[in-house]
Amino acid sequence: MTRRRWPLSLLTLALAFALSVRAQPVPAQAAPEYGPAKGTLVIIGGAMSDNFGVSQKFIQLAGGPSKKFVIVPTNGGNRTADGTPRVYNAETVLAPWKKRGLTNVVMLHTWDSTVADTAEFVAPLLDADAVWFDGGRQWNGVDSYMNTRALQEFWNVLNRGGVIAGSSAGATIQGDYLVRGDTKGPDIMMTEEPTHQHGFAFLKRSAIDQHINTRNRWDDLIPVIKKFPQYLGIGLSEDTAIVVTGDTFEVIGRWKATVHDNTQAYQPWDKPYDVLNPGDVYDMKARKILKYGNGATPGRGGGGGTGGSHAP
Repeated sequence: MTRRRWPLSLLTLALAFALSVRAQPVPAQAAPEYGPAKGTLVIIGGAMSDNFGVSQKFIQLAGGPSKKFVIVPTNGGNRTADGTPRVYNAETVLAPWKKRGLTNVVMLHTWDSTVADTAEFVAPLLDADAVWFDGGRQWNGVDSYMNTRALQEFWNVLNRGGVIAGSSAGATIQGDYLVRGDTKGPDIMMTEEPTHQHGFAFLKRSAIDQHINTRNRWDDLIPVIKKFPQYLGIGLSEDTAIVVTGDTFEVIGRWKATVHDNTQAYQPWDKPYDVLNPGDVYDMKARKILKYGNGATPGRGGGGGTGGSHAP
């Protein structure tokens, strides 16, 4: 049998075509507008227990209990009532995490931002897989870590594909606009203190509130988003979290989350926010619910509260 030979000109053309296809640049994926480009955020509305899967999800996303966890208690206070720097007992801070099975977990705290800017202080973060921010008052964390090397290393945990999580004040500090950041008290939603108006912005273009069910804070983000319509307001019930990847999040845990979006048109009889349940998935960029946890089809195109309701 005579083997058929391709003409040299056709082989040349085929090779040139193959090379040109391989040389085509791969379109760059647009960076997320809200969440981090890499890694995951777990943002919890306070009073986290182990009964609704939230702590377990955090540990799972980090890679399991043998990974390295860093616990930051700073929101709990930088100074005592008489003004002296507060000292945290590492064993007390780490005890609940060791009870959850963590085998490589350390505490990280300073009240002094100059210390937070040193190589020695940030050393535990260099190989950390996950960071947890405790509750308290979120401006304490801002005072200690804003514009320091520590904040950059928190970001680097995400850049390596790790996890950042926090509950209550540890949730609010992950947002961009810092609600309840006034040192005079947590009932002031929008402080005039210039250094306490912004959080760490792991979740960009957002304002995050917590304890919305137990402290009846369902409507408290309304004036914030009215004044700052560029932000997406997120309210979280206790024992309830959003798990953020890129520009989407899923609600997990016990109760409900709210999304305050000033770009939507609400009926006069509706609350001006959407209410989400565990299992609901929300697209922050598109400003709409992608999936309901109960299997129902999303409602109105722009957003739509779960079950078509905006009431808590």
